Amino acid sequence: MTVTEIFKFKSERVKVLHFTWFAFFVSFFAWYSMAPLATTMMDDMGWLTPQHIAALGICNVVLTIPARIIIGSLLDRYGPRIVYSGLLIIMSIPAITFAFGDTWAQLMISRLILGSIGASFVIGIRMVAEWFPPKHVGFAEGIYGGWGNFGSAAAAMILPWFALTMFGGDNGYRYALALTGVICFIYGIIYYICVRDTPEGKALVKPKKASALEVSSWGDLVQLIVWTIPLGGALAVSAWRLEGLGFMSREVLYIIYAVIVLVVIYQLYNILKVNVPRLKKGVPEEDKYKFKNVGALNSTYFANFGAELAIISMLPMFFQLTFSLSAAQAGLIASTFAFVNLIARPLGGVLSDRMGSRRNVMLVYMFGISIGLLMMGFMDSSWPLVLAIAITVLTSMFIQGAEGATFAVIPMIKKRVTGQIAGMSGAYGNVGATIYLTLYTFVTPQQFFFILATGAFVSFLICFFTLEEPKNSFEDEYYLTEAELKEQANADAALAKSNLEKKAL
Repeated sequence: MTVTEIFKFKSERVKVLHFTWFAFFVSFFAWYSMAPLATTMMDDMGWLTPQHIAALGICNVVLTIPARIIIGSLLDRYGPRIVYSGLLIIMSIPAITFAFGDTWAQLMISRLILGSIGASFVIGIRMVAEWFPPKHVGFAEGIYGGWGNFGSAAAAMILPWFALTMFGGDNGYRYALALTGVICFIYGIIYYICVRDTPEGKALVKPKKASALEVSSWGDLVQLIVWTIPLGGALAVSAWRLEGLGFMSREVLYIIYAVIVLVVIYQLYNILKVNVPRLKKGVPEEDKYKFKNVGALNSTYFANFGAELAIISMLPMFFQLTFSLSAAQAGLIASTFAFVNLIARPLGGVLSDRMGSRRNVMLVYMFGISIGLLMMGFMDSSWPLVLAIAITVLTSMFIQGAEGATFAVIPMIKKRVTGQIAGMSGAYGNVGATIYLTLYTFVTPQQFFFILATGAFVSFLICFFTLEEPKNSFEDEYYLTEAELKEQANADAALAKSNLEKKAL
């Protein structure tokens, strides 16, 4: 697939790609709507403080972690079209509620719920994988992720203009925030009408049980349990941060801890419920996959997307204080980190498609991130500003390219459970951001970059020793077992019969 092909709108799969990355764009446009209008909100409400904004920032990402797991299961069960449309329409409610909230409870609860829209990313991964073959899926997933992720930068650039110029007045920022919810609602309907889950004549094959990820061996079951527990740990860390900021009592914190433990136990129960009977019965050799590949990609997304979210949160202040810049100058320089996404993430997918080994591309990217972040750790006021910017942009290219390379591999691990695998890896990106931002409160910016570099290098080692080259990496079709091929043929036949019956009516 070439760059020119993504502009051939007569191709149905290209149209689906554009509709889907824009759905992701709309999601992130709403999700990151608060930050550019935070100071305006504080000026208008009076009682709102920077501590409140920090707490809302935590609320904005807390539920993204479990939401990505839940959405992964839902889209494997119901298909990406319904789930994406439903998520956009449902999330329009907290987006509009937040816009007109006047009390802390209204703002906190609506922002907490709205954080679930961050799970939207997972849905498009499955949708794109249904429409693009293995040899092109890296580039397509990169376009989806890179262009869609730009919604956060668009919110930072456009929403202040909407608030101050287009709407204006004391409530201009409220109308601007509400507009993001209205766009979500409208585009959710448009998406449902304009796309379908699979190409003509091909049915969407779903796992028999989607409440937990299927594994292939008892050892893999242990690995799945081990990788599941930290997801609850990240939620506990977020609650601890909110308590530290004074927004909940110690008693409430303990109650939240108890709820998190119960949720994790319930998820572990589902894992055992799905997999113990399956493993006792015996998994056919051709149907097996190695969970260690999922674990490796969990680690890469922890290290790359987690680092991206963390760096975006601290980079403007770092440049402002280190190089004695104005807030506007520092913000402009820091914005280059997000702008690179438009090119870097698709490039990561393209290289994964074309370099002959997806595993080696992943290794090069993770090693490159380690070196780039290590160099950023040495940056101080004695550095020429141009060199500091160049190193920052280069590191960003590696970080976001690695994100594209990660999701160029995920659809090939086990096709029918792509949603759940993408959900777990996507959740680990938010786990990474949570852990990294918590550590940032205890260290200097330079030490923080060294921590991020260490995380990337550990992921490099995990991938070096555990990540395998996927089957059919560069073929026209995904690897399917004989049973899966038969199931696909039966599903296609049932779909054809249903279409004929509808035409007859």
